[in-house]
Amino acid sequence: MERDDLRIGDAEREQTMAALREHFAQGRLTHEELDERLDRTLTAKTGRDLTQITADLPGHQPTPQHAMDDWRASMMANRYQVEAMRQAHSDMRQAQREMRRQWHRHGHPLRQHHRGPHPFVGVLFVLMVLSLIFGLGIFKVLFALFVGAMVFSLIHRRFHYRR
Repeated sequence: MERDDLRIGDAEREQTMAALREHFAQGRLTHEELDERLDRTLTAKTGRDLTQITADLPGHQPTPQHAMDDWRASMMANRYQVEAMRQAHSDMRQAQREMRRQWHRHGHPLRQHHRGPHPFVGVLFVLMVLSLIFGLGIFKVLFALFVGAMVFSLIHRRFHYRR
């Protein structure tokens, strides 16, 4: 069996149709001739069928071997692209793992660390002031809690947010 008798695929048909459109654009074919040849190209089954469609036109005649070479080159390019994407994905995952390790060591970089005393200390202060104004007898207890909360807050901040 000769190469021209081998069956063709869509890639070879597309290549021939592109060549026919180019010949039409350059004035070698009329609109009717283009339509007729495009129809024949769509129904072509072998390389010989395609060769007959473009036989009277100048330029490269698509052959099944050329189409196979194009297909192999496309497949190699696709393999390189897929491998590059896999490598980029692997690099991204590695960067994410490293970022998580750093977050565990030093805390999340975007998280706002609470730098002042706990809000409970503010509530204690307000209660202390109110007990002084209204003469409640729990001022000393509130004052002791207030001082203890402030000391705890300072110690906690000192050791927890150390960088």
